[in-house]
Amino acid sequence: MLLLGLDLGTSSIKASVVDGSTGKLVSSAQYPDVENTISSPKDGWAEQDPEMWWDCVKNAIQRCNATGKYNPKDIKAIGISYQMHGLVMVDRNLSVLRPSIIWCDSRAVEIGNKAFQAIGAEQCLSHLLNSPGNFTASKLAWVKENEPKVYGSVYKIMLPGDFISMKLTGEITSSNSSLSEGIFWDFQTNGISADVMKHYGFSANILPEVRPVFSNHGGLNSSMADLLGLQAGTPVTYKAGDQPNNALSLNVLDPGEVAATAGTSGVIYSVSDKVSYDPKSRVNTFAHVNHQLNNQNRLGTLLCINGTGILNRWVRDNVASGLSYQEMNALAGKISEGANGLRILPFGNGAERVLENKTVGSVLQGINFNVHTNAHIIRAAQEGIAFSLKYGMDIMAENGTKPSVIRAGKANMFLSDIFSQSLVNVTGVGVELYDTDGAKGAALGAGIGNSYFSNPKEAFVNMEKIGTIEPETSKSDTYKEIYADWKAVLEKSL
Repeated sequence: MLLLGLDLGTSSIKASVVDGSTGKLVSSAQYPDVENTISSPKDGWAEQDPEMWWDCVKNAIQRCNATGKYNPKDIKAIGISYQMHGLVMVDRNLSVLRPSIIWCDSRAVEIGNKAFQAIGAEQCLSHLLNSPGNFTASKLAWVKENEPKVYGSVYKIMLPGDFISMKLTGEITSSNSSLSEGIFWDFQTNGISADVMKHYGFSANILPEVRPVFSNHGGLNSSMADLLGLQAGTPVTYKAGDQPNNALSLNVLDPGEVAATAGTSGVIYSVSDKVSYDPKSRVNTFAHVNHQLNNQNRLGTLLCINGTGILNRWVRDNVASGLSYQEMNALAGKISEGANGLRILPFGNGAERVLENKTVGSVLQGINFNVHTNAHIIRAAQEGIAFSLKYGMDIMAENGTKPSVIRAGKANMFLSDIFSQSLVNVTGVGVELYDTDGAKGAALGAGIGNSYFSNPKEAFVNMEKIGTIEPETSKSDTYKEIYADWKAVLEKSL
C-alpha cells in the first residue's frame, strides 16, 4: 500500500510517498526551493499566509508525482505533520480571515499570563498541564481583543494541519493532541477546557470536531483529486504537530523514550505515562499521538528553543558570506571547542518558554577583533544552540526525564558534526541517528490511521539505525567548563 505524508514546516513543505509493506521511501519532493518567509509586522510578531502553505503543498505533491516512480492513484491514505501552535481562522465560506499567527509569535504572552493568574496556577497546571502562555488559545484571545471585526467573522479556528486537511477534504476536524498544544484541552475531564473557553469568552462552536489522531478526518474531494492526480475519496487518516510526529517517525511512543529535532526550532521530546507538568511551565506537556489509545496515558513533554536553525541561517546570511551549510560546518570544524572564548545565546527570536517566556535576545559575548573570525562565530553559534538544549534538559531532569539515549533523524542541524558532537558531549547522552523525517513519519501515521498497520509499533519494524554519536569522555571536563561559562552569560541576561 502506498501512503502519502505531508510535512508542513515553517521554511518549506515536503511530500513523501512510502511503501507501507517495506517502510521504504518511494519518492519525495520539497517546495519551495528557497525558504518561505516569516512576516514580522511588529517586533515579536510572526505570521505566514495559510494559502501560501496550501500552494506549497500542491506543488510538493505534484513534484512528487512527476518523478513517475508510482501511480498517484495507488495512494490509499494521507497523513499530515505541521508546525505547532499556529492559529488559522476561516469564515463560513472557508476563506482565510487573516495571516496565521504562528508558533514563534510572542504577542500574546501577557494575555496568557493574565489568564494563568485569573484561572489560577494550580487549576491551569493540573488541568491544562501548562500555562496558557502564548499558545493558540491566547493568540485567538489577542485577535478577539485587537481585531474584533475579524473575530466576529470567524466560523472555525484551526491548527495549521487542520487547515491543510480542510483544503483537501472540505471537512474541519482536530484531535485531543492538536487541541492540547493549543491549550484548549482539559486532561482531567478529557475534553475541551471549560476554564479556557469561559475566561476568554469563546464559543465552543468555533472549534473543530474532535476525532482521534489515527482516524478518518475526511476523504479527498473530487476537485482536489483531479487537481493533484490522486484518487477521489482517499482519506486523511492522521494529523499531528511536527514534534509529536517527529517522535512517531522515530518510534518514540512509550514512557522513557526521547526524540530530538533541530530544524527551525530545536526540540527535545520525552514520552511519559504520567499526567504531570513543570511548575513553571518552562517545558510543556501535551497529548502524544497515542494518548488514550487502548486507554493508556501517553504524554509528550516538549522542550523548545525557538532560534536554532533560525540562528544558523542568520549566521549564514549575515556572517558566512554566502557559504553553504556544508561549507560552514567544515569551516567551524577547524576551530577548537569553545571557539576561543566566544559565547552566543540563541534567543533572538522572541519570548522563550524555557526562560519563563522572557525575551532576552541573542547575545554575542567575548569577541576579540584580533582573534575571532567568521569560523569562530559559526562554531560558537552551533555550540550555543547545543548548550541551550542542555539548559532545557536540566529542567526536564528536575521533572524526572533523564534519557539514556536520544533518537533523531539525520537532518537539519544533525547534519553538522559540530552541533551533534557538542550536544552529546555537553549532555553526556548519546544520540542514535535514523534515516527518517516528518513527511515519512506522517505517511506511516496514515498507515496506522487506516488500519494498514495493526498498531503503531508495527509501522516501524523496518526502521534502521544509520549511526550513533557517543560522548567523548576525554573532553567531558572541557565541555563542563565551556557550558558553565555560557550559562553565566545567560544568567546575566535574565
